[in-house]
Amino acid sequence: MSAALVSFAAFVRAAEDDIGGVVTSADGPEEGVWVIAETTGLPTKFVKSVVTGDGGRYLIPDLPEAAYDVWVRGYGLVDSAPVQAAPGDTVDLAATVAATPREAAAVYPANYWYSLIRPPAQDEFPGTGPDGNGIDANLQHQDQWLDVQKQGCMLCHQLGNRIVREIDNIEQFDSSLAAWDHRVRMGQRGGQMTNVMNRFGRARALRMFAD
Repeated sequence: MSAALVSFAAFVRAAEDDIGGVVTSADGPEEGVWVIAETTGLPTKFVKSVVTGDGGRYLIPDLPEAAYDVWVRGYGLVDSAPVQAAPGDTVDLAATVAATPREAAAVYPANYWYSLIRPPAQDEFPGTGPDGNGIDANLQHQDQWLDVQKQGCMLCHQLGNRIVREIDNIEQFDSSLAAWDHRVRMGQRGGQMTNVMNRFGRARALRMFAD
């Protein structure tokens, strides 16, 4: 470890109910990545996470007494192998840089993927219905369209998580567009989902989700 990293580590002082240390990778100190401590050694599963600061330093405070698996997750990284630690320990963690962008993207959080959704622009409202831009004519403003997405989709789904953004049987369809069209018609809520998609402007919304 370089002298600079040693000096950073020297500032991490874990109290008796904390776990702290420094996160580094092949690129040096990792700032702004998550350090997660989790345990099943309590009456219920317990998870606590923090974000590293200057020099890759982290401190996870106020942990109940238990054995914890401590690991690193971050943009551009793959999840690190868990290291066992207990409150009071100072543990330096090794982060692994992802070998490819695809490998890195596998651990991006749901909100990252959700942020890629592109709703209709404000100047496309009010909607002009099936014979116009497809958007329900009752949707007068973009905010109303977004509210339909929140009330019509997100009450049941975490948009952006793997099970929503990926279709495991995609090979059964001619395209991802066809797969999404099938997805929102199926199951007990199929009628409700397809009605929401129609209010969005079906063709436009299917392309948005399938993108």
